[in-house]
Amino acid sequence: QMRFVETGGGLVQPGGTLRVSCVASGSVFRYLDVGWYRQFPGKERELIATVRTHGSTVYSDALAGRATISRDNSKSEVYLQVNKVKPEDTAVYYCHTVPRRRALPWGPGTQVTVSS
Repeated sequence: QMRFVETGGGLVQPGGTLRVSCVASGSVFRYLDVGWYRQFPGKERELIATVRTHGSTVYSDALAGRATISRDNSKSEVYLQVNKVKPEDTAVYYCHTVPRRRALPWGPGTQVTVSS
């Protein structure tokens, strides 16, 4: 069963750059569209960036123009970089398939806090 482990994040200064990474287990990563989701306290996880198997990308309005999602199929990894971060980018960040395959569990996520 595919599993995800997110790393990176931590404390980031407003206006700085957020970088998070995710590694997936299993051998089918390269055949799946994957993305980054984030969750605010008391809210559902929301999809914020997608990278398709062939590399095309889609971003939510909240990240448009500030974010880059990429993937390395040889490592089964997906990355997210967000520039010019704001306090409202503070959240727990998760990676998963797009659309989310409910049979696959969420990873632990990685907390990102934007604060001076």
